[in-house]
Amino acid sequence: MDKLILAVGSKRGPKLSAVTEALGAFSSILAPNAQFEVVGVDVESGVSHTPASRVELMRGARQRAEALVQLARKNGDAWRYFVGLEGGLDVVQEGASAEGVQWRTALKQYGRRRVFLESWAYVTDGVRGHYGRSGGIELPEALAHEVLENGVELSVAIDKFAGAVGIRDAQGAWGVLSNDFITRQEAFRVAVIAAFAPFYNEKMYSAAAASASSSS
Repeated sequence: MDKLILAVGSKRGPKLSAVTEALGAFSSILAPNAQFEVVGVDVESGVSHTPASRVELMRGARQRAEALVQLARKNGDAWRYFVGLEGGLDVVQEGASAEGVQWRTALKQYGRRRVFLESWAYVTDGVRGHYGRSGGIELPEALAHEVLENGVELSVAIDKFAGAVGIRDAQGAWGVLSNDFITRQEAFRVAVIAAFAPFYNEKMYSAAAASASSSS
């Protein structure tokens, strides 16, 4: 039986467990005769400690995965897939177009600000890569203000609001906000399944690409 190793750009338990659990859903389709192993490697995301936009979240996830690719090439590691995971905030302004909002200072010119917690994944095989994300859950404005205006790291701010310590490696902000109906691990699991879709459902994605090419 072939052994395929997935490298994840983190050693945090919830992230590694999320990837392992996601694999349980699609591994038999991705590689029916393979045995999978998940390894965690600490790499830098290259973004702020609490990403505050969807663009930054996507960049952080991708840069983690690409750092793993470079590491594997340098050390000769036989890793098959590279997974970058990034959690943070997506700031949306009701009544404002994407083109009209440049950054947080401009947000106050429009309607109410909405801030969502999201979990993103980027998966690559070293050649092509794809994104996936969880859903989003809205932050209370007081918590959003603590992070965005006061510059407090989300993991620190959520500990304060929840009256607990070490939330990040337990249920995470997702668990606190959803009353544990959705944990941090579950959010990343969904993101990983979504990001891997073009790999385990390659026939559909290839057919869609071929159809688009023939009609252009």
